[in-house]
Amino acid sequence: MPTAFQDYYAILGVPRTATQKEIKAAFRKLARKHHPDLNQGDPAAEGRFKAANEANEVLGDPEKRRLYDEVGPRWREYEAWDKAGRPGASPFAAPGGGGGGPQVQYRSVSPDELESMFGDADPFSDFFHSMFGRSGGSRQRTATVARRGDDVEGSAEITLEEAYTGTTRTIELSGGGRTRRVEITIPAGVADGARVRAAGQGGEGSGRSPAGDLFVRVRIRPHPRFTRSGSDLHVGVTVPLDVALLGGEVAVPTLRGTTAQLRVAPGKQNGAKLRLRGLGMPKLRGSGHGDLIAEISVRLPDALSETTAQLAKQLRAEREAAGL
Repeated sequence: MPTAFQDYYAILGVPRTATQKEIKAAFRKLARKHHPDLNQGDPAAEGRFKAANEANEVLGDPEKRRLYDEVGPRWREYEAWDKAGRPGASPFAAPGGGGGGPQVQYRSVSPDELESMFGDADPFSDFFHSMFGRSGGSRQRTATVARRGDDVEGSAEITLEEAYTGTTRTIELSGGGRTRRVEITIPAGVADGARVRAAGQGGEGSGRSPAGDLFVRVRIRPHPRFTRSGSDLHVGVTVPLDVALLGGEVAVPTLRGTTAQLRVAPGKQNGAKLRLRGLGMPKLRGSGHGDLIAEISVRLPDALSETTAQLAKQLRAEREAAGL
């Protein structure tokens, strides 16, 4: 069966003047789009992935690209030789028939990865082999290029108290046929949605390259009493009516589990906000803490005694006399 000339530039969608950087970028885009893992059960996508990998195998190697560019204008001569049954040695193959060009080159998909995806099936076309030969009667093997391991994403949920003090979480990772556990440290003052990095705890690198990093997204559960705004904390505080009118002190809870005394000035209105310095969240960058902001809720008496009722009537009379 005659094999047609393969236009590798058209397969990658780049001009013949494309730089190595442009070729690499085009291949990566197609590889991501047509990767078998993302298109399971789609033979057409598998074929396009193989074609893109073959095109990158040739155009990504300067020596192979030079030989290919020489054959390009002679493609009709190639097809005539192929239709004639390929008499004699290929006039187009690299010298020695051993694959031509340096054996160490940039590879986005290693031979081992190809084998894991396609088994024993040859991922290269007959045209490729007629141009560059075979190695040991099977597809050509090239050296695996050093590549840093992939970064890995995870998540962890903590309480607001844990965000205040700092805590740890153990993340379980699976890959490469094994499961491992990584303990990460979550610093005091961490914000909701922040990412904590564990250097070197991601995917394994190849060719003695370092492993990737593990990034853990932190989620903070809502607290039943405290709300957070940056490094400040907000809490509601109930103040008796007499304290709101005459002034005094009330106890305010803190996130650290203690209480602080809040001085309320006379005539403080319902909903007023008072600030207690340094009793908020730890500041992640820099030293110190934010503030604790207490929002006053004035509590009326559950029942009025005769004396209280008389005082209330007197207060009403004064208000009406003032036209309020």
